[in-house]
Amino acid sequence: MNFLQHETSPYLLQHAHNPVEWYAWKPEAFERAKAEQKPILVSIGYSTCHWCHVMERESFENEAVAALMNQHFINIKVDREERPDVDAIYMEACQLLTGGGGWPLNCFLTPEGKPFYAGTYFPPKPAHNRPSWTQLLTHLADIWAEKRETVFEQADKLLGYIKKDAPPSIATPDTEGAPVDFKSMLGQMKRQFDPSEGGFGGAPKFPSTMAIQFLLEYFGQFRDPEALGHALFSLEKMISGGIYDQIGGGFARYTTDRAWLVPHFEKMLYDNGLLLSVLSEAYKLVSDKNQQTFVANNHYAALFQETIEETLAYVAREMTNPEGGFYSAQDADSEGVEGKFYVWDKSEVMRILGEEADDFCDYYDISEAGNWEHSNILHRPAEPERHVRFEAQREKLLAVRAHRVWPLLDTKILLDWNALMTIGHAQAFTALGHEAYRQAAIRNIEFLLSQLRTPTSAPTELPSLMHSMSQPYAFLDDYAFFIAALTAVYEITFEPHYAILAGQYTDYVIQEFSDEQHPLFFFVASSQNDVLLRKKDLYDNATPSGNSVMVHNLQKLGMLMDRPDWLEKAAGMLEFMQASVVQFPLSFSKWATALLHEAVPPAEIAIVGDNALEKAVALQKGFLPNKIIAATQLTNTTFPLLSGKEGGEEALIYLCHQFTCQKPVVSLEEFWGMLE
Repeated sequence: MNFLQHETSPYLLQHAHNPVEWYAWKPEAFERAKAEQKPILVSIGYSTCHWCHVMERESFENEAVAALMNQHFINIKVDREERPDVDAIYMEACQLLTGGGGWPLNCFLTPEGKPFYAGTYFPPKPAHNRPSWTQLLTHLADIWAEKRETVFEQADKLLGYIKKDAPPSIATPDTEGAPVDFKSMLGQMKRQFDPSEGGFGGAPKFPSTMAIQFLLEYFGQFRDPEALGHALFSLEKMISGGIYDQIGGGFARYTTDRAWLVPHFEKMLYDNGLLLSVLSEAYKLVSDKNQQTFVANNHYAALFQETIEETLAYVAREMTNPEGGFYSAQDADSEGVEGKFYVWDKSEVMRILGEEADDFCDYYDISEAGNWEHSNILHRPAEPERHVRFEAQREKLLAVRAHRVWPLLDTKILLDWNALMTIGHAQAFTALGHEAYRQAAIRNIEFLLSQLRTPTSAPTELPSLMHSMSQPYAFLDDYAFFIAALTAVYEITFEPHYAILAGQYTDYVIQEFSDEQHPLFFFVASSQNDVLLRKKDLYDNATPSGNSVMVHNLQKLGMLMDRPDWLEKAAGMLEFMQASVVQFPLSFSKWATALLHEAVPPAEIAIVGDNALEKAVALQKGFLPNKIIAATQLTNTTFPLLSGKEGGEEALIYLCHQFTCQKPVVSLEEFWGMLE
């Protein structure tokens, strides 16, 4: 029997009608494996994974292959986006065994869950130095039957390596307490700059939003023109490339080429949330009259504004549920063909646009021959700022595209990814001032508070969070990103309960995720007991690590609420990671920004008076990413930063350092002058 029919994950439901006797990651699968003394196959993927779909069609839908799997193994299907904790353990096993990883991830376990073999995609017939899937299954079944003790020895040895995992370098007596060499850190990044196409390194090309954010903040602190130039150039090249959906808005996950032309067409919620945040900061920098240094040809402000607005229109149109939650992803494939939904033949464009087509095709590089597999991926080889003049034509193509067969929409709601998109909306509101963005952020945070918290027995008890509707456990990333989202919503509403709740969940993380022997946090809480071991995630990859985001949370909330213990915790985490971050800043970009914030104290801003909220919103239009801001209409002591400060009909702006404040000013112009 295939048990996936009872699940809610779109990825698991895709496999619910396979002849394989799939279980979800549930105790009954392990109980059966122990009772029958069979090895476990855990197959991990996600709904928008192209090669996951391929392997399903080739193998998991095949009756004979399924019979072989059912005879010799207990088979478990895992949605890696719902169970990143499971994925992390077995992906590391794959990387240790093979030197690489990816999805689908197929890992073979003892009945106790210990891995002994792992790989990714296996073809139906031997190819490219890989055995076929049936050859592998038969071989491992024979090994289990004839050499089981060898299997157990391999599993114990592999588990030992996984337990010993550590960052590439950590603080040593020589580096402990030493000042951070930011110039060296930037130098490491510059070695990876792609000066012709933007971004970092070669193909495949990922957005690297956290590295770009670091470059913007580095420029803000040290006025390095190369850092600023590469950040802005990289964003421009992405916006003008095929990674950006020129018709419907929004960014794909990555491109397969160096020049940003050919995307892997899936769109992920987290990428778009992170890009919205960094585009909003970049827009503030290039449009802020208080910034003294600008690029020579400052067309960036209009370009970034247009991209933010188009991307958020896409999110509202295609990625938002009726209650205000954000969906997870859109597939790359439709009708079994990657990118089919997004590409165009020139003849079709000519038919739709008529006499308007020639200029449009010239601008977006549309030709009879095509620029990818005999079709056209729209991009802007030159003059990306002119994109707005084709708005009417793009709307016509968007209307036609809406009648195509749509890619699969993964409708599951994930707490951590929703939080990133909430932050993206909040940042876009502070940059552009569109009220709809503020309302969407508030609506989403209220949706998450109502839908992704567990019921409590006592009204005063803090509810724990849920990773998704069907996953009762929440992970470090969920808590860290949600705390950051609560803080971001506080900064656009100045409703104290959002910041207070962020502080309560910060204490919860310290209580439930800490390691008494180590300054960093575990990925899973102490109360979770359905995984083999508790790991720590340190790297800033496609999303920032929960640990690096918690450092930012501890820094900001520690200042807002005068919690020296939180500030000390953040400093200890950074001291432990400093050598790794300086040596490998592209792998630890969110950490790198936290180091910058630790070395250069934030601007502490308190605004008190009748129009305090309006002034606080207006102030945030300027580029000042390293700040703590609190605002209130009335004198109160909700937060120490506001304590003892008075205002009137015209709000006063206080600029402080470690709660010692300069004489307050009334106007934003005076504030920016005082800051300089």
